Amino acid sequence: MKKIFFVFFLSIFLSSFAFADTISINHFVIKENPFAKDEIAVVASDSLNNISENVSGVFNFTINGFNEALTFDKGTAFYRHKLERSSFLYVKHVNDSGTHSILYYVYKQDSKITPIHISWILLLAIPIALVLIAYIFKRFVIIALILFCVFLYFNHHNGLTVPTFFESIIDGLKGLFK
Repeated sequence: MKKIFFVFFLSIFLSSFAFADTISINHFVIKENPFAKDEIAVVASDSLNNISENVSGVFNFTINGFNEALTFDKGTAFYRHKLERSSFLYVKHVNDSGTHSILYYVYKQDSKITPIHISWILLLAIPIALVLIAYIFKRFVIIALILFCVFLYFNHHNGLTVPTFFESIIDGLKGLFK
């Protein structure tokens, strides 16, 4: 009887080691695809932006509101859509540990693509600064309104819609309180 209990508990103990550890993407960056012109790559990284090479498989991302199943191999997945011009890319990934999203401005010059991370603080600071300038200097109300309209036009023209603007700020605030 003791042998049966011993084998039973030993099998339960050893089976706990048999389950594979789930791989999740908590940090990622956007880079230029070195193998294709006018395309980007999503790179799974750690908090120090080092490539996580243990990430392999298919992961669901939302890029500018469209669901994409990206296939990662050694921490890198290629987004197979060509970028025609400079634009904003709002990349979001949802996993068990929460929602991870980053807003990038992808600057395209000739055939070179330069992704620039846009912080939610900057998105919030520009309109607040314009309102404060207009409030402090009453003479600059018209100039502040014109600059605000230019800011909105630039964002809209390059693919940053108002819902994405607010979603990026809200995700940044959520990350601040984690």
